[in-house]
Amino acid sequence: MASRVEIDEDNDNKGSMWDLDQKLDQPMDEEAGRLRNMYKEKKSSALLLLRLAFQSLGVVYGDLGTSPLYVFYNTFPGKIEDPEDVVGALSLIIYSLTLIPLLKYVFVVCKANDNGQGGTFALYSLLCRHANIKTIPNQHRTDEELTTYSRSTFHEQSFAAKTKRWLERHVFRKNALLILVLVGTCMVIGDGILTPAISVLSAAGGIKVNQPHMGNGVVVVVAVVILVGLFSMQHYGTDKVSWLFAPIVLIWFLVIGGIGIFNIWKYDSSVLKAFSPIYIYRYFKRGGKDGWTSLGGIMLSITGTEALFADLSHFPVSAVQLAFTAVVFPCLLLAYSGQAAYLMNNRDHVVDAFYRSIPDSIYWPVFVIATAAAIVASQATITATFSIIKQALALGCFPRVKVVHTSKKYLGQIYVPDINWILMILCIAVTAGFKKQSQIGNAYGTAVVIVMLVTTLLMTLIMILVWRCHWILVLLFTGLSLVVECTYFSAVLFKVDQGGWVPLVIAAAFLLIMYVWHYGTLRRYEFEMHSKVSMAWILGLGPSLGLVRVPGIGLVYTELASGVPHIFSHFITNLPAIHSVVVFICVKYLPVYTVPEEERFLVKRIGPKNFHMFRCVARYGYKDLHKKDDDFERKLFDSLFLFVRLESMMEGCSDSDEYSLYGQQTERSRDGLLNNNGNTTCSYVDTTVSSVDSIVPVKSPMHTSVTVGSSGQVSGQTETDELEFLNSCRDAGVVHIMGNTVVRARRDSRFHKKIAIDYIYAFLRKICREHSVIFNVPHESLLNVGQVFYV
Repeated sequence: MASRVEIDEDNDNKGSMWDLDQKLDQPMDEEAGRLRNMYKEKKSSALLLLRLAFQSLGVVYGDLGTSPLYVFYNTFPGKIEDPEDVVGALSLIIYSLTLIPLLKYVFVVCKANDNGQGGTFALYSLLCRHANIKTIPNQHRTDEELTTYSRSTFHEQSFAAKTKRWLERHVFRKNALLILVLVGTCMVIGDGILTPAISVLSAAGGIKVNQPHMGNGVVVVVAVVILVGLFSMQHYGTDKVSWLFAPIVLIWFLVIGGIGIFNIWKYDSSVLKAFSPIYIYRYFKRGGKDGWTSLGGIMLSITGTEALFADLSHFPVSAVQLAFTAVVFPCLLLAYSGQAAYLMNNRDHVVDAFYRSIPDSIYWPVFVIATAAAIVASQATITATFSIIKQALALGCFPRVKVVHTSKKYLGQIYVPDINWILMILCIAVTAGFKKQSQIGNAYGTAVVIVMLVTTLLMTLIMILVWRCHWILVLLFTGLSLVVECTYFSAVLFKVDQGGWVPLVIAAAFLLIMYVWHYGTLRRYEFEMHSKVSMAWILGLGPSLGLVRVPGIGLVYTELASGVPHIFSHFITNLPAIHSVVVFICVKYLPVYTVPEEERFLVKRIGPKNFHMFRCVARYGYKDLHKKDDDFERKLFDSLFLFVRLESMMEGCSDSDEYSLYGQQTERSRDGLLNNNGNTTCSYVDTTVSSVDSIVPVKSPMHTSVTVGSSGQVSGQTETDELEFLNSCRDAGVVHIMGNTVVRARRDSRFHKKIAIDYIYAFLRKICREHSVIFNVPHESLLNVGQVFYV
């Protein structure tokens, strides 16, 4: 069955029956208000903080810690002409580590997390809650009642309010901000390709140093074998081996710090004068253009900083700060200083500076530790890539792909099979194609600096809208960050033709996919909003909806949180029968990291009772995963039965009884309610129940209880009859009704729109996962309704 529908995008006539529709299908304001509760943040003890700081080393700092493997080689790809150049480069490394990872990220950016979640999309979600900048307009004020929907308010005449209005005024600004976020996301995906390539190849290069007769091809083969093994093990998850990560990385930092101290003592302690910034000035004065372009290599000393922010989710900010200041920062400074001291006396060894500076007696143990650390660093970046893909998917910016939860303990540990194999193929192609670390390093530096620029621009808005900082502080942070990062950016531009084009090509491909998918999703949502069915028309059909009502329950999936979707009218005008009970289900993603289980569902009745029509809005955050369908279905029916029971109870309540309902919450009344229907969870109730549209949110019995006074007792006959009716319909069978929509561009559309919708978006829809697969709907219970939308 298929229909052909066209929509005028510029015409939004609400029709003469709009007022009636508003009365019959109202938003879920009161029920959402009942769901608000407060979480108390537990204070970490000093011992727990130390343990978390230790664990964060393996997850957060692996990428940053392996940079000493390749920084000096990429800074001086040829021969070092003057020993003073080494001191100047070391001075640049010291102040880069101080300004970017330490001051900017660890002490400023990490505090801008979204309830502990880091990364580009976490910042965007935070902004979406403080300004109406989300391009898909499915948000509602009831969403703001969620526990995790934290936001701050500000005075209408404040600078923050003016900035908010400026952002919201034009769609172009919202789209520009979205594209900025997508660019940052695509560059993080590029990091997920380049980090394993350069880390593993640099670590494997240690074989060639100790065995000079081996060719470069052997090193590449070893690196490729390690990479294939790394990506092939991703589906097992990191839960079982993650306990090894922190000890490996801690040993790595202590080893490179110790070797650094040894080399400073043995070769040249005068390199410590690099802590004076005067040597940076002398370096640029002496080096000219070559000194400027060498910043592309210096840039690699701070790679992994963005992964530090993206992998923040499992650790408090204080633990991350402690680990960096107590272990990571001093050990990195010692490691770079030690290599610089070695190079002062061995300028010809810059290609393999790290391995050649290792004392012979501990060479092979350090080689093993370096390889293990490179694998851990690669794992952290791959995990961050999976995480940001999941966030993009939830916010409608990435095609639907399979997401597997690999850990029962940690919500953030996921595996995305399709992305994993794409990353592996591209990573091997980069490793085998370039072969030289310097070319991969040029590509890596380009990706990293663009991500940092995106983060700086987003942080500017965060400081204004969320933190409400004084404009001087905002200007100071933004100005200092942009000066440093734009300096690096200008340097990597010189190396675009020497490998720097790789992340640009990768990012352009992913950006095209993500933006076209988001554009198609937005147009489809706007179509559904404009073409939803009038409630007056539904009521005019009568309780039977003008059809035969057959036993069973029909679950109609829609993206609309209000109104009756066009798919339903198309269904009932083409088939002579409909199920006895109809439930409209809207699965909605919000700009929050998670929605607590007890606040997941909002339930309401549509129309009079004898229509047996309901709506359920299931709300998810960008870190949440869909459970199996039977679990989702069970919770849906639990909430539906509870709605009927509580609605019936509320119809007989007087004003005093309504007061006692909210004021008295006893264990006895909750137990009594659950005993009557053992599979039902408990909930708050909106006391203003009408026969047309009544609303009940669903909460866990552990969180809420209900009491009804004696004067509020009503006859349970109607309630019992409806519950029995619902149970009999459920036993008769549940059918999942989904729209199989084909989206086409209108004939008068511009050429680029036809290409985007008719070819790219259509292709992505064809290869991505269907909604029925995501919701685990059994094929025997699935009914697809075909439609053609012209947008």
